[in-house]
Amino acid sequence: MQERNISDIIERYLKEILNDANAVEIKRSEVARRFDCVPSQINYVIKTRFTLPNGYLVESKRGGGGYIRIAKINLVDNTEMFQTLLAYIGEQISTKQAWKIIQGLYDDQILSKREANLILATLDQKTVADDGLRAQILKAILERLKYSN
Repeated sequence: MQERNISDIIERYLKEILNDANAVEIKRSEVARRFDCVPSQINYVIKTRFTLPNGYLVESKRGGGGYIRIAKINLVDNTEMFQTLLAYIGEQISTKQAWKIIQGLYDDQILSKREANLILATLDQKTVADDGLRAQILKAILERLKYSN
């Protein structure tokens, strides 16, 4: 039996919860106990896997009654979030960051597999070596998507 990374297991668990609801509130310590890991491991998973480019909005409150709220968002149906995503891109974007955004749009079924692959080929490091030009292209694609859906 193949052993899996604890981060992958925690991510899968949280995504399963999000399949039943568009948002979930968790306590870092409770999830850490469930998976027998340190709370910072939960922070790592949330910071790296539940980001805006991946289609998630995360809020947290620290302290005794603290929580982390993760919400799955549909960027195209939410103009404000779409604007936040465009602002996130800024003047430059790496190939890896662009890939995450396209993956999120594919996961939300905004892009077909073929469309996502064509966009990824367009934004690839081998095609566009300049992060500024990649950002301009990605913004243009997102603006078109925003109004075509």
